[in-house]
Amino acid sequence: MVNVRYGAVEGLRRGFGHTWDVSALTLAMMGKMLLGRASVKNISGPLTIADFAGRSAELGLTQYLIFLALISVSLGVLNLLPLPVLDGGHLMYYLWEFATGKPVPERWMERLQQGGIAVLIAIMSVALFNDITRLFS
Repeated sequence: MVNVRYGAVEGLRRGFGHTWDVSALTLAMMGKMLLGRASVKNISGPLTIADFAGRSAELGLTQYLIFLALISVSLGVLNLLPLPVLDGGHLMYYLWEFATGKPVPERWMERLQQGGIAVLIAIMSVALFNDITRLFS
């Protein structure tokens, strides 16, 4: 591996560029999974993430930090999805209030929260199932 050093401005520019690329890739992959063009077997949970963290750490500090950055950006993108229990869902509520001048009715919020939790539990279940399947295969 070749280590290249950049100045502060170029480093920031490249960092933002890589963050954008990883964000776009994360969204594209989620879209492909929703459309059935990519397998949900690509979803990883804590066991796979821990395994890859260990593998990247064995390669050195730089590779480990790159892995951590990749996970952080991917989780950030997931957090901005418009699911009510995530930050993206709260942004949806704010957008609704901005557009209508009224807050989202309490009853709607409760149902949307329940639906959001159900979606998150489903995603986490798939991730854990994939982890366990990988562990025993």
